Amino acid sequence: MTIARPHTFVIAEAGVNHNGDIARARAMVDVAADAGADAIKFQSFKSEKLATARAPKAAYQVRNTGADDSQAAMLKALELSDDNHRVLFDASAAAGIEFLSTPFDEDSLGLLVRTLNVRRLKIASGELTNAPLLLAMARTGKPVILSTGMARIEDIKEALGVLAFGYTTLAENLNLVPGIPAFTNAYNSESGQAALASQVTLLHCTSNYPATAESINLRAIETLGATFGLPVGLSDHSQGIAIATAAVARGASVIEKHFTLDATLPGPDHTASLEPPALRDMIAAIRCVEVALGTGEKTFGAEEQNTAAVARKSLVATASIAQGEIFTETNLGSRRPGDGIAPIHYWDILGTSADRAYDVDDLIVGEPPAK
Repeated sequence: MTIARPHTFVIAEAGVNHNGDIARARAMVDVAADAGADAIKFQSFKSEKLATARAPKAAYQVRNTGADDSQAAMLKALELSDDNHRVLFDASAAAGIEFLSTPFDEDSLGLLVRTLNVRRLKIASGELTNAPLLLAMARTGKPVILSTGMARIEDIKEALGVLAFGYTTLAENLNLVPGIPAFTNAYNSESGQAALASQVTLLHCTSNYPATAESINLRAIETLGATFGLPVGLSDHSQGIAIATAAVARGASVIEKHFTLDATLPGPDHTASLEPPALRDMIAAIRCVEVALGTGEKTFGAEEQNTAAVARKSLVATASIAQGEIFTETNLGSRRPGDGIAPIHYWDILGTSADRAYDVDDLIVGEPPAK
């Protein structure tokens, strides 16, 4: 079976690395486009709807931003206004790169869908268990990319059930009451599975910033694909470009990677992000791997033709042979180049007589005898 060459959808994750500065966010659009990314992704939220005043920071956030303020205060400083979204959406279009964002509340979802009409939606790992938001996303009819950090197989299945319910009730104009039984039925239905197959991409993810190589578990990409029958990519929080590149070789159809204009800037995600040269290097490496994966068909490639003539061997005379003399193990052998009779015919020619004289190293000519 011949496999078509892949194109990995590369998402340059700006996230909140703009630090609330629209000029920096705007510059990040151009950096992502110049690096060759397919999309740039931001985060859309109203801080008061994302975290309570008592919500603690994650350990990595404390490590990177200090413990003096709350998570809510940190998020407020990173929030983009509706006007900022429009600026970034228009800048992305002008740069020829898709604008993506992760909504964390239904107002932000409405901004992305009704105001900006984004092509698709991204669901953050932390929202995988937020069934009301998942349902609202599915009911937009937009395709979604679902990150699966901090999730077990059953958690992912439940989230997919919510999405299947949302997509199928929208398509079939059904007024069913949402809830776990309805989500399960939707997931198990033929129409639910069809909706998921056409609308959902999963991203394997390790939710730590940065994630260690030991925690990445790239083989889970194949596990998710085999379990759910959906395209699977990687949301990569490791440092460097090796793991994202390796994921493409293991079948990742999407790579999402944080980047920043300056990894020394203050903020929660900069230290786990690529700077512009590394982002370019990662995307170049991914495109190289895509080409190297090829079609899966084992062939004698055009680039190998010259090498074959030099590296392979042919049957030659290893001693002087008179016309009519019998070919023996003493006077017949194989040596380079490979433009004569292949050594597979050695035993066919042994015991036959030479139809001409040969000097040492002369190629044996003619057709091997039929057997």
